[in-house]
Amino acid sequence: MSTGTPATQMLKKAKIAFRTHEYDFVTGQHQIGLHAAEAVGLPPDQVFKTLMIEVDGKPACAVIPSDHSLSMKKVAAALGGKSASMMDTAKAEKLTGYHKGGISPFGQRRKCPTVMDASIEGFEEVVINGGKRGLMVILAPDDAVSVIGATTAGVTAEE
Repeated sequence: MSTGTPATQMLKKAKIAFRTHEYDFVTGQHQIGLHAAEAVGLPPDQVFKTLMIEVDGKPACAVIPSDHSLSMKKVAAALGGKSASMMDTAKAEKLTGYHKGGISPFGQRRKCPTVMDASIEGFEEVVINGGKRGLMVILAPDDAVSVIGATTAGVTAEE
């Protein structure tokens, strides 16, 4: 498998240290993030999933632990909005240039505001989708946040 994606290219160009981990993506998985955590062999709260949302009708991105749910109220507030909703899959794929199950916050076709759950700061390394199904990047949380200018806030329903 080739690991050259817009996400990995962006990280390389920014001189961000990262490793990749590839696994056999199984289509039809209900909880893709949990499947990825199992494949990588790390706890689900250290493996983050990327969700494309709309805040007050505008595109945004949320990155949260794979075993958590997003709080629409909290994510809207974190991004300075009043309400949030999940983005339609077709719209998310067109906006990001990635397919469902392979959406990464890095190297998206169109940059949009991104919030990463504050729990990301509790790890030495985190795992985030690398821009295609079955490809994860492992990197320092500070690098993940800074390379895309993300904000951090508690945005999960479990907090």
